[in-house]
Amino acid sequence: MKTKLITLCLAGVVLASCGAPATLKVVSFNVRTSVKDDGANSWEFRKPASDAMLNEEKPDIFGVQEAQMDQLDYIAEKCPDYVPFGVGRDGGDEGEHASVFYNKNVLKKLDGGTWWLSETPDTVSVGWDAKYPRTATWVLMEDLRNGKQFYFVNTHLDHKGALARKNGLKLIVEKTRGMNPEIPLILTGDFNVEPGDECLEDLDKQMQSARVVAKVTTDKPSCNHYKTSTETIDYIYFIGFDSAEKFEVLDKEYAGVPYISDHYPIAATLNY
Repeated sequence: MKTKLITLCLAGVVLASCGAPATLKVVSFNVRTSVKDDGANSWEFRKPASDAMLNEEKPDIFGVQEAQMDQLDYIAEKCPDYVPFGVGRDGGDEGEHASVFYNKNVLKKLDGGTWWLSETPDTVSVGWDAKYPRTATWVLMEDLRNGKQFYFVNTHLDHKGALARKNGLKLIVEKTRGMNPEIPLILTGDFNVEPGDECLEDLDKQMQSARVVAKVTTDKPSCNHYKTSTETIDYIYFIGFDSAEKFEVLDKEYAGVPYISDHYPIAATLNY
């Protein structure tokens, strides 16, 4: 029996019983939509960097912003361990997606859905003073390594509407915590505001920014516009986890591509 238990531990089947660290690696990645002509930085030239990054960094779960269906299909094809979930902001497959990908070997999706950040969150809609429809994709996950559950929400806040950004974040937190406030929550996304913006005031009272509280972190900006990074507008927030071990801006070259996107992916390792 002892030999069998050791074998199972080595195989990674009963990690919790073997005392393995309960950590979760999270990435948020604005991929920059494929329908824009960015010349040498267009998606066609950048896309090998996306799967190279994911295969090297190996997040357990990640959220993308601005993704079109061809980009989601490309990632799913090149990174077959990851399962996508989400709909386009114009409904179905149409428009930009704020989809979630999870590693099917590590995580199991128990539930999920999409909210439109508006006064009518269950239907395709534009909220408050936003220019475009904006969505939040949510999933309830189970970690197969230890049985722990957590919510993961990924969003892309409007670039014009200040009220839409503030109310959108409020809607996300209220809806998710309303389902089960005892379950840990991760919120990722491109918020289109710098730290300290008033739309983050209420969020900062309820959740923690991994960039701020991680034991190992960085002050590197995340948005580069295909040149020197100047803006910090991408975030990973959490509540209910014990701590954030590390926060990174993934600004290296992948697959020899100078810019993986006009945003660098950001990553956090959380403990629970």
